[in-house]
Amino acid sequence: MWWKEAVIYQIYPRSFKDANGDGIGDLPGVIGQLDYLADLGVDVLWLCPIFKSPNADNGYDISDYRAIMPEFGTMDDFDRLVREAKARGLRLVLDLVANHSSDEHPWFVESRTSKANPFRDYYIWRPPKNGREPNDWLSFFGGKAWELDPATGEYYLHLFAKKQPDLNWDNPQVRREIYDVMRFWLDKGIAGWRMDVVPFYSKDPAFPDYPAGFDGDYARVYARGPRLHEYLREMKREVLSRYDMMTVGEGIGVPAEDAPLLVDERRGSLSMIYHFDHLVIDRLKDNFMVRRPEGVSLVEVKAVFEKWDRVLGDTGWASVLLGNHDFPRMVSRFGDDTRHRAASAKLLGTLLLTMKGTPYVYQGDELGMTNVPFASIDEFDDIGTKSAYRAWVAAGRDPAPFLAMANVTSRDHARTPFHWDDSPNAGFTTGRPWIRLNPNYREINATAERREPDSVWSHFRRAIRLRKENPVLVYGAYKDVDPAHPQVFAYTRSDETTRMLVVLNWSSEARRYALPVPVSLAGLALGNYPAAPTSQAATGEAGPAGSATVSFTLRPWEALVYRLR
Repeated sequence: MWWKEAVIYQIYPRSFKDANGDGIGDLPGVIGQLDYLADLGVDVLWLCPIFKSPNADNGYDISDYRAIMPEFGTMDDFDRLVREAKARGLRLVLDLVANHSSDEHPWFVESRTSKANPFRDYYIWRPPKNGREPNDWLSFFGGKAWELDPATGEYYLHLFAKKQPDLNWDNPQVRREIYDVMRFWLDKGIAGWRMDVVPFYSKDPAFPDYPAGFDGDYARVYARGPRLHEYLREMKREVLSRYDMMTVGEGIGVPAEDAPLLVDERRGSLSMIYHFDHLVIDRLKDNFMVRRPEGVSLVEVKAVFEKWDRVLGDTGWASVLLGNHDFPRMVSRFGDDTRHRAASAKLLGTLLLTMKGTPYVYQGDELGMTNVPFASIDEFDDIGTKSAYRAWVAAGRDPAPFLAMANVTSRDHARTPFHWDDSPNAGFTTGRPWIRLNPNYREINATAERREPDSVWSHFRRAIRLRKENPVLVYGAYKDVDPAHPQVFAYTRSDETTRMLVVLNWSSEARRYALPVPVSLAGLALGNYPAAPTSQAATGEAGPAGSATVSFTLRPWEALVYRLR
């Protein structure tokens, strides 16, 4: 399948490139940078929502599924984007936001006019229970997940913002409407869909309260309703099976053990799934903004990759990502974004592009872009961050610790403008950027990094080429050879003819590391330092076929990829 061999590049259009000077990225801006993306070597461009929206949640609240957001351009711009991308061998994937719409969508506007309106059942309406909300569910963005509508005296469900009412997938007409939308864009030439919060399509029709002893993991409660797989099989029959396309489901709330029901090629309906297990290890279940004090360990991260690889096996398929528009910058999250920023960004890119599964590069990660030092709550834009701040202050807490926390965890860190060059506003716009720009753009930008052979961008480009030239990095078996080591991530990728070894020093300290299994090195395929490793010696007893125990002197955040004999 072409999507297994692809490298996907995620674009947050609002922050990618502004072509008309209004401070907001747009489709003409994307068109103008297609050569940059083709030169990097990616194959598929995933665009976050570009549809008409009042932007309560930056496009994830859609008011017209068949219209382009005016700030982003026109339908002619979109059609040109499809043509120009295809001319460069690039495919486009759009974001299907079908669990909920905007409250400004005509369906909802009609739905709330009366209980007898034909659109009433497009959404989830319930009468009060004992004079209160139908159950005790909470919204991901804070507060109750039910909003009382005075006109009819009933509540509507919104698992996210109150301007994002949940669609009622139990209504077959709603499903037909969504399938028609999918076909509309597929017939325009897109190559597939990233499906937002797909496990929430089906809810428990009884809408029970949280179970006794609830641990705050809302997603596990809201996900995987009784008819989810029925609906996805119907979608596959009516739409997905009729196109040469890919689908990737956002697997929120889906435990690894259930993932094969979605993506196993023998029974699943989707091409692949992406999960957040390694991204939320250190977050509190009932407050996504807060990290646990002990942080995250490499051993935990390795265990997540091993578990998902084992569960999906040879008949399922995973996505590999270390960040996206919903998480802070990858190098600030997992690496060292100060002294060893470049080395750690390259190491993380090496992991992305040598791990089993389809890799997703989020815009700016190929430059090593970092979190932003926001100075006040007024500089944040994210609805989740602002809602959490209001709740924090309403509880009588000091705002200062919240701001320090948000400067680590907020989604806005990934949403600041892309750094194109060192000119004013990083070459993103000639106007005023819609959100704060990271001041380090003068040192970290695409123009400078494309000129530098040892830059983060150049390393990503080499790593992408290595993956494309070595099918073992796509289809080969994955094995973690030292799962308990607290600072080194070492694994092999193997098929019938080829074996490769990846060694990652996941720390800011140099160390001597002895591989716990004997190997025979055939040559260095990729490294993230300009010179070869400082030392590498075979020691100990020889293994089979001339292999031996190998030791490395690893520099801070050093990443090595070897071919094995």
